[in-house]
Amino acid sequence: AYHGTGGPLVVSDGVSSPINDKVYRRGMEELGYKTVDCNGESQTGFCFGQETVKNGERWSTAKAFLRPAMNRPNLHVSTNSHVTKILIEKEKAVGIWLVKDNVKYTVKARKEVILSAGAVNSPQILMLSGIGPKEHLSSLKIPVKVDLPVGNNLEDHLMLFMIFRDNTSSGFNPSDWADLQYKLFRSGPFGKVHLEASAFFGEGRKVPPYFQVLFYTIQARTEYAREFQGMYNYNPQIIEGMANFYKSILEKDEGMFVTCNGLLHPKSRGTIRLQSADPFDPPLIDPNYLDHPDDVKDFLKGLKEMLRLANTTAFRSVGASPSDPYKEYYPPCNSLPYPSDEYLTCRLRHYVYTIYHPTSTCKMGKDGDDTAVVDLQLRVKGISNLRVVDASVMRHVTSGNTNAPTIMIAEKASDLIRGIDSVKDIRKKTELL
Repeated sequence: AYHGTGGPLVVSDGVSSPINDKVYRRGMEELGYKTVDCNGESQTGFCFGQETVKNGERWSTAKAFLRPAMNRPNLHVSTNSHVTKILIEKEKAVGIWLVKDNVKYTVKARKEVILSAGAVNSPQILMLSGIGPKEHLSSLKIPVKVDLPVGNNLEDHLMLFMIFRDNTSSGFNPSDWADLQYKLFRSGPFGKVHLEASAFFGEGRKVPPYFQVLFYTIQARTEYAREFQGMYNYNPQIIEGMANFYKSILEKDEGMFVTCNGLLHPKSRGTIRLQSADPFDPPLIDPNYLDHPDDVKDFLKGLKEMLRLANTTAFRSVGASPSDPYKEYYPPCNSLPYPSDEYLTCRLRHYVYTIYHPTSTCKMGKDGDDTAVVDLQLRVKGISNLRVVDASVMRHVTSGNTNAPTIMIAEKASDLIRGIDSVKDIRKKTELL
């Protein structure tokens, strides 16, 4: 009832191994959580994974929406193009400047300029165009077109990895045939994402959950530790310790799975600011993670629930236990008593990482909302013919992943721009749920 069919974005089943039902789901049921549809009435509970994958490959928004429209006469896509400024005349957006192959171009707008550069670059472009905090823009000698809280209210999801052993190798344990199967047919275990399920911890079904656990069924391969260094800028000594831990699992001919544990509704707020008036200077990103004391407290609450899950009969049936995360190499935390608040807080402070869900830097709000940048039609306040359409307009980060909600924002914006309601019939059905 909560899912459509036949749309351009393919959503497929994310289950890829027996461990999903055998361990993840049953463990959650032991703790009293029900199996739910996390896109349904309530997220709190266990949810089988859903992924945007088609024929063994990620089905991106480019494949789903853009490529089918490439032959339209009113669409031109310019790649490797860097937008440097929105052109504003008499409080009206009239076009943009962009640089491509070291050549500067002016692109004029007959109707509107739609800014969809994301929660980091949309505020950067607005501020370069004179739309943003007056004091900040003035300090960089950028003429102020309109004083708005652009770049404020940055929210993001943080996650913390925990590794658990699987002595049954019932998770992701592909054979040589699996490699050939994928190369020939784009099917088999390599055609899945292996983010098999989610657990949402909450105080009841009527309120949004506060914590999410992603169950990631992967192999224990030492090269994965090296990739972490590039993704999360970990100290090389930490990477070496992680590699040795994976090696110890392999030596025992065991498997592993990972839980990605994340706080859904942080109270800490960060900012996006300009480094200079040069559009090629990267913006200054201050996420201000874990600044609010409640974020640490709520994170600890979620981690303790995760460790309770690790102590269930289902988890222990494959050799996993709550002590597994302590065997990982995480100095200086390993010198602290486990699993004390002191240890878990240390691990949070030193090893938490972004899951790349930045939002809310061009926040939406009603007239009179001093924290808002765009109105309920996604129009930038004080400037006509200019909208922002991306995750930056969210008032708060969502209770889960941001990909699908951002696509929804784009679909809604399409209706707003055209002045239609393309989902009127669907809304009549959902209102009855």
